[in-house]
Amino acid sequence: MSETVHARIEGRTARLTLDRPPLNILNIAMMRELDAAVARVLQECDLVVFEGAGPKGFSAGAEVADHVAERVGEMLTAFHAVFRRLAAEECVTIAAVHGVCLGGGMELATFCDFVVATPDAKFGQPEIKLGCFPPIALLTLPRLCGMHAAADLILTGRTMDAREAQRLGLVSHLAPEGQLGAGVAALLRELEGLSPAVLKLTRRTLWRLHGEEFARRLDEVEQVYLGELMKTADAAEGIRAFLEKRPPVWQNR
Repeated sequence: MSETVHARIEGRTARLTLDRPPLNILNIAMMRELDAAVARVLQECDLVVFEGAGPKGFSAGAEVADHVAERVGEMLTAFHAVFRRLAAEECVTIAAVHGVCLGGGMELATFCDFVVATPDAKFGQPEIKLGCFPPIALLTLPRLCGMHAAADLILTGRTMDAREAQRLGLVSHLAPEGQLGAGVAALLRELEGLSPAVLKLTRRTLWRLHGEEFARRLDEVEQVYLGELMKTADAAEGIRAFLEKRPPVWQNR
């Protein structure tokens, strides 16, 4: 039994709930639980819904304490295993987003085939403010919303609301406030009315045509992250300043 990722299967659909109060921040153990849960439900289901427990949001991202030098490699391996698995599978994925959806939480949500969000959802990739960058977002956001919009989000680390995310193509469906469940249910009814075999074939072909380089490019960006970024003084300072709750003092090296 997982402590922080709960799996529920309803026919063809699996629901995976991130549950680490208050902000469902993903530490290494939770990342491993998430990957194990994905692997388990894919044996039975071809539709997967990711959602966040609690009133505050989907997920505020990866645990900053796991970015320190002695754990960052282990953290990347654990987190990216989830994306490697999803990219290689033929399941259709849906993110049900309310509240905060930041950092690794936004990477997970926007990696899904559909993002259903309520107007209160807040999206952002704030890693640059910690002297880091978001590896998955570097690969996915230019394809999803264009290079200029991706650069704006990644290089400033700013937060946007769900309506702007929808305009950029990062949110597929905007559900009314308080009706996230109904919005996801409506999409599931539409998908469940389609041929499972054809849906899986089409999703697999879509990824083969447009995502076939994902695994190789992820290897490349991981090498930059671990071999260059995490060896800079500013990356170490950004993480340390966040943990010490103070403004960073950049050294430009």
